[in-house]
Amino acid sequence: MDKETLPRWGWLLVGLFVAAMTANLFNLLVLGQAGFPDEYQVITVITAMAPVLIYVGVWYDEERQQYWEQSQAHIVGDVVFLFSGAAIGSAIAIVAVADFGLRQFLQDILAMVTGFMLAWGLFWWRNPTLYRSETDQ
Repeated sequence: MDKETLPRWGWLLVGLFVAAMTANLFNLLVLGQAGFPDEYQVITVITAMAPVLIYVGVWYDEERQQYWEQSQAHIVGDVVFLFSGAAIGSAIAIVAVADFGLRQFLQDILAMVTGFMLAWGLFWWRNPTLYRSETDQ
């Protein structure tokens, strides 16, 4: 994939679209058939989108290319942390606000914010030097 083909926001948009479509297909074919409630299916969408939000920036930014020099085990561990953080964070948010009578859209937004923030926080916790500027070092 050539970075120059699309601007950063284009890669982000394509990645988020593919992640959302894949998660919704999973929801339809697996979770829907298993009887998983519709209001909780947003968790899979958030979990699929979280790595896209983080890794497009890491892949696209020249100052973050040293990340890819780490071991494969470290990168796989980061992805596991991202998936876990997004799933746990969004699930906690949905369960916490489920009985407040909020609209589904607002519940989904709160779940997205919580899931993405926990996923990014775990990623940052494992890679704190990745986001330091040149003046901080």
